Amino acid sequence: MSINLLETVQQNLGYPPLQKIDPNTQETVATQQGSAINSIPLENKFSQAAIPAVLTALHNYVRTDEGAASFLKHEIHTKWLTEIFNKNKKEVMQAISSYTLQPNTDKDQEMNEIAKAAVGIVKKNLPEHPDLKDVKLFFSDQATDILLYLPASLHLGKLLGDDTLDDTTNKMEGPVSSLIQSIGSVFASPVTDNEIKKS
Repeated sequence: MSINLLETVQQNLGYPPLQKIDPNTQETVATQQGSAINSIPLENKFSQAAIPAVLTALHNYVRTDEGAASFLKHEIHTKWLTEIFNKNKKEVMQAISSYTLQPNTDKDQEMNEIAKAAVGIVKKNLPEHPDLKDVKLFFSDQATDILLYLPASLHLGKLLGDDTLDDTTNKMEGPVSSLIQSIGSVFASPVTDNEIKKS
């Protein structure tokens, strides 16, 4: 069964719907009465930043065999923020605080709840006895949808050591951009150490 992880997390936790990022302005675009505006309500900015940031970091985390194995092994109550953001957790929290125009006090727990919810949803949607490749493929299939909503001003790719995450082509939709993204997915498709040893 195919799900949209970002939308499912947003709905399960009761956050308002997220807005896609315009690839030209790198800002959210909401449509009201047929006209585009480059803003969202202040109270919605936390979820707009936090949900895509956490899901992007989880995707980045499981790209390694160690991360995928840890994802499968750990229980949902794990301190996921420390795991997925590692030494850059403080900088990520500061970036989200700047984006939301709010102090980042007490946001750790709320973001960890987002991570725990995402982990629970993913685990429910994996095969009965998942392996590393199953985890990697699940997140690889979700990456395009997640990056469409990731605010560029967070510079999350830089903080996670993967500048491609901040690439504006990730925010584009349509047949040509879908082709470019699918070609990129082929080259970035997850390969485990065991598969490398077999070849």
